[in-house]
This record gives sequence, structure tokens and C-alpha cells, in this order.
Amino acid sequence: MSRYTRNEFNIDSKATIGIDFGIRWIQIDSKVVKVQVWDTAGQERCRALVGAYYRGAVGAFLVYDITNRDTYDGIKKWLDELKRRGEPDVTIMLVGNKSDLKDDRAVPTEEAEALAAERGWLFMETSALDSSNVDTAFLDILTGAYQIASSKMERDKAAVNVNTHPFSGGKCC
Repeated sequence: MSRYTRNEFNIDSKATIGIDFGIRWIQIDSKVVKVQVWDTAGQERCRALVGAYYRGAVGAFLVYDITNRDTYDGIKKWLDELKRRGEPDVTIMLVGNKSDLKDDRAVPTEEAEALAAERGWLFMETSALDSSNVDTAFLDILTGAYQIASSKMERDKAAVNVNTHPFSGGKCC
């Protein structure tokens, strides 16, 4: 999150405890969009705290450390939490972080790709250390989320137009 929003990386940083937040402005489809990024802790003890941040989210990264199998195995629990508390049409990307440590890999890329494909998620491996694919991952998920939100707004706008003109031949609610 800090690599994306502030282009910073601190080798001595600790895992997020609770919530961290950042903002970045980007352009999608000739529109300038304010991106709010919430980094929620992945520890089990923080599960109750972070659930509230799923509501209203249009995109979610499920991030694991490619050198730590337990973080990958924990993805299924976080997905259940996201499905239970998040929006039904949230765009999801499975992200294997620390791709710069490929020699210490504990989770094969092919296994994670297969899980993402099976679930209909986006997938990417990134490195916050060397910034590999960080911007690309965010742009991919934000573009997908933006398209879903735009389509939803157009459908809602069309529904309002139909329902506010009782003489259009359609039923009025």
C-alpha cells in the first residue's frame, strides 16, 4: 500500500496491525479518480476489526507472501470474510508478494494462478521492495472495479428514468 500510494518501501517495516490508509489520484477512461487504499491486517486476531472495511469496497486484494505457505493457506479464510461482509460484485485479485525472493518460494506460481482462475479472480505477483507489478496490479483491479461501478451507475440511471415516467408505457412502482 505504501509503495503504491507514496512510492515508499521500508525494509524494517512490520506487518500492519489494525488498519493503514493511503490515497492516490489516477486517471481511468479520461476521468480522474480518487483511490482510497485500506491496508487491513492479515493476522487472525484482527479479523473482527477489519470486517467493517469490506463494506462498500469495490476492489480487494487477497495478498500472500510467496515465501510463506501459511499466508497462502489463510487466503480462503479471508475470502470467506470478504464474501460474508463485502459487496457481491467486488473485484478480487490474488496477489503473491515478495516476487523478488523467488529463490525462497514456498507457493508455486502455477498453483496460485489456478486458484485465481478457478474463482474468476485476477492474479499477479508483485514486489513491494523493487516495485515490480505494484502499479500494474492496482491499475488492473481499479480499472475492473471502475467498469463495474460505471455499469452499475448506468443501470441505476436507466431504472430511475423508467420508473419516473409513468406514461412511458411501463409499470410504475
